[in-house]
Amino acid sequence: MADGVMAMILAGGQGSRLSILSSNRAKPAVPFGSNYRIVDFTVSNVMHSDIRRIGILTQYKPYSLMNHFGMGEAWGFAGRRAVAKILPPYIGGKDSDWYAGTADAIYQNLSFVDRFEPETILILSGDHIYRMEYADLLTFHTNNNADLTVATQAVSLEDTQRFGIVKADRRGRIEGFQEKPQSDPISNQGSLGIYAFKRSVLEQWLREDAANPKSSHDFGADMIPQMIHECSCYAYEFPRYWRDVGTLQSYWEANMDCLSPNSGLNLHQWQVHTNCGNVPGAYLAPTQVLDGGSTVNSMVGKGCTIRGKVVNSVLFHGVEVGHDCEIRDSVVMDGARIEDGTRLHRVICDKGVRIGEGCCLGRLSRQAQVNRLHPDHLWTGLTLIGKNVRVPPNTRIGSNCLVHPALDYSHFPDSDIPCGTTVTLNGHDKE
Repeated sequence: MADGVMAMILAGGQGSRLSILSSNRAKPAVPFGSNYRIVDFTVSNVMHSDIRRIGILTQYKPYSLMNHFGMGEAWGFAGRRAVAKILPPYIGGKDSDWYAGTADAIYQNLSFVDRFEPETILILSGDHIYRMEYADLLTFHTNNNADLTVATQAVSLEDTQRFGIVKADRRGRIEGFQEKPQSDPISNQGSLGIYAFKRSVLEQWLREDAANPKSSHDFGADMIPQMIHECSCYAYEFPRYWRDVGTLQSYWEANMDCLSPNSGLNLHQWQVHTNCGNVPGAYLAPTQVLDGGSTVNSMVGKGCTIRGKVVNSVLFHGVEVGHDCEIRDSVVMDGARIEDGTRLHRVICDKGVRIGEGCCLGRLSRQAQVNRLHPDHLWTGLTLIGKNVRVPPNTRIGSNCLVHPALDYSHFPDSDIPCGTTVTLNGHDKE
């Protein structure tokens, strides 16, 4: 047991760049990798590091996440030595009912932290895919007598504007910090949103930040840039697989990484735990690959029935693939039904989707138009189908298209949906 250490997981993000995948669930609750949710990776890291006290801070549409985590039994947080709590925002107190930022979220939950008097507080994000032994980070933190240790990783220069950027000396002492610089980054070391704090130092700085009316109450934007000048702050470079799945493209790429033995993402070796208690019994039956069915370099969840061809794709529980279907480079979530003769290419389907016979979704064109309404979400040739959508037979849906959740046949006025189109309750957007 990692005595004196407590983990606090920030899991309240809206994840707007994941579009309709996170419109009715918190980003950490988005399904991933055939069997998991994104938050499972951080919680499993805490479990494997033998940290027995954990708080998960929720905010945006938390029900799915709360239902999934329960009391933490699936990750071994049971018994007298373990404490695992979901921590929603306070309602009706003096402080804002809605967290103002990441630092404010921890500040509002200091009373929970103080019950256990930890020496070190790990602050983690619940929306990243990685496997880390926090013991190595904590040893580095202790050996340097650091007030704050920030986990970092080298990122491409074009990606520096998405990260807090850290500059450290040869010993790891942080000399500079920029929050998402739009130009002239001081280094290419990006903060991974993994922090180890001395509790006494953290509480002091949180109280000062809370009293500052000019602060946005965020670790990266406010606290850390000031702390590096007054405290002992170090950077711990993490050399292995880590990915922020905050965009549709990065989410799809990370799912594809599950299929690549050279990607560094190895679900078997990582021993990620999840809560299967809410999975319908029918979805836990053995998967069947019947006559005419085949799978190539794919992950297929339990309870699936495969009568067509599945190539380089990730299928979750209970997916049905009809005769003469072909699914390539796609992510298909629980309970989807892909009927006979349908083709999917670079498609993400949310739960419960029904795609009729003879459809063609996601036909890739080198000159495919970006999504007209959401150019920042769909521009790389993916097609996104929302939860419980019913696609009529013989429908063609192009690349960079988005179909909103719960639409049925009546919402598809045309059988040919051009590239870059968004389909809503009112039909699809016009040129």
